[in-house]
Amino acid sequence: MSNIVAIIPARGGSKGVEKKNIRSLLGKPLIFYTIEAALESCVDRVIVSTDDPEIAKIAESYGAEIPFIRPKEYAEDNSSSLSVIQHALSFLEDEGYSPDIVVFLQPTSPLRTYETINESI
Repeated sequence: MSNIVAIIPARGGSKGVEKKNIRSLLGKPLIFYTIEAALESCVDRVIVSTDDPEIAKIAESYGAEIPFIRPKEYAEDNSSSLSVIQHALSFLEDEGYSPDIVVFLQPTSPLRTYETINESI
């Protein structure tokens, strides 16, 4: 069986809308929909990579893991998605977890379903 991790990036700063990942959409924070789909999918771990304690608290309340707070250098406007993934994987490796598959789920795609995640895997 494969080890599958979902990494959800959610920084507090944003060029357009500040803290957009926790803005309300139909009564729930935007990030909720991605966390819910990931938890219902076949992934083993759902991790939110964030630099923001408020986002971390909300994400954790919906069942996501927050094993670290993302360092500032990976939460800038010019920080790449690849650097966010590499940082998360490095942290997970240090704790002894090495996933076979990584699923990168942007919280700004709230209509994605667990079926779509499973099909893509």
